[in-house]
Amino acid sequence: MKHAIVAVLIAAPVLAGCVVTTPAPIEPTDACGASAYQYLVGKPGVMLDGMRFSQDVRVIQYGMAVTMDYRADRLNFRLDRRDVIEQVACG
Repeated sequence: MKHAIVAVLIAAPVLAGCVVTTPAPIEPTDACGASAYQYLVGKPGVMLDGMRFSQDVRVIQYGMAVTMDYRADRLNFRLDRRDVIEQVACG
């Protein structure tokens, strides 16, 4: 009986270290206001030429190299091969 109690007392801290915690999933945000520009998806990219924006905007043309830095307040317009807006998102 003594050995069982000692084994439990030794095993408890060891097993506690085996607990795996997963971080909470990151919820998508609309900090840049991308939802207000979703109507532009499927429209020609030249529509962006005359528009004014209150935040930083990045137009990403097909095949264009871009930095991987994420900025929640930056509005990204991604264009396809035909220069049609295929995605509007924050980043």
